[in-house]
Amino acid sequence: MIYWLAKWLEGLSPSLDYFRVLRYISVRAALALIVAFVISVLIAPSIIRLLKRLNLGDVIRKIEKPNCPDLYEMHKAKEGTPSMGGLIILGALLTSVLLFTRFTHPLVITVIGVALSLGMLGFVDDYQKVVKKKRRGLSPRLKLCIQIIIGLGFGLYMYSVDLGIFYALKGMRGNTYLCFPFFKSLYPALGILFIPYAMMVLTATANAVNLTDGLDGLAIGVTIVVSLCFGIIAYLVGRVDFAPYLILPYVPGAAELTIVLAGTVGAGLGFLWFNSHPAEVFMGDTGSQALGGIIGSSALLIKQEFLLLVIGGIFVIELISVVIQVFSYQTTGRRVFLMTPLHHHFERKGWAESKIICRFWIITGLLALIGSSSLKLR
Repeated sequence: MIYWLAKWLEGLSPSLDYFRVLRYISVRAALALIVAFVISVLIAPSIIRLLKRLNLGDVIRKIEKPNCPDLYEMHKAKEGTPSMGGLIILGALLTSVLLFTRFTHPLVITVIGVALSLGMLGFVDDYQKVVKKKRRGLSPRLKLCIQIIIGLGFGLYMYSVDLGIFYALKGMRGNTYLCFPFFKSLYPALGILFIPYAMMVLTATANAVNLTDGLDGLAIGVTIVVSLCFGIIAYLVGRVDFAPYLILPYVPGAAELTIVLAGTVGAGLGFLWFNSHPAEVFMGDTGSQALGGIIGSSALLIKQEFLLLVIGGIFVIELISVVIQVFSYQTTGRRVFLMTPLHHHFERKGWAESKIICRFWIITGLLALIGSSSLKLR
């Protein structure tokens, strides 16, 4: 909205030419971050009070099975903390997107569409848990099927629509090539196999963020760092001058995603204000699914999904820890970890919650530096 307003004011009179600054990506991204932060901080108290009044508190599942780690005993003090706080994040983010992006741009529509679709799925799941008092919420199979359908739609879109992605080093153009960090000339083409590949990446990212959301401020803190890094990368791949210099694929219009991701950072910081330990509100699946959708779809659109494995390493190890635990228990009857996801393993070992959170944040910062360095090392 601001973009078109500035353009209109410029056309009114040469004396209003200084409004041109509002069309710059860097300015709009900074404003999106600030405004999203302010909005989330302002609306959070009202939403938290509303959630409390409606008795929409988190339910800590108690496990009755013998020799099975009980999360209830570890987190019973948190029971009743308002959930569905992802509404705060989405409200602030959508406002900043409408204000500062060219929201009719296909890439913006795609990322926000994925975020809202997964956010709605998360909202229904939260509703089942906190309103209907169903411990597990939606059936895991049903939830996974809906995620796959959303991922399938996204994959079909990227396969069938020409986004103008150009690989200057090879003189190639197309959406279905893979791009690897630290390798400058390796661009395998997936063709139609890109559809299930994109579906897998999006579904895995959404679930990885969801699994990481188990301690106060953990998931949102990691998300802020990852979103900030990918916002910078989106700006670089959206520049026709920077992308070839760094041997990155050029994605026309990707710089608009910088504003979306900056808004995610701002909304996340505002939410962290209330979600830091001890948390006053949880994001629930409403927030974690939507954030996973934003990160996963953005990484795919700017052709940096393998870099997500590095920068989002905490998400990856949280997801892998669950997969290993389930596979080991179902095949051998033994557990590799004391409890999964991995952050609960360290809780069982006696680490303080705040220490786990800070250490995971530190690791994410280091991984972000390693991943960012790959842009130049290519």
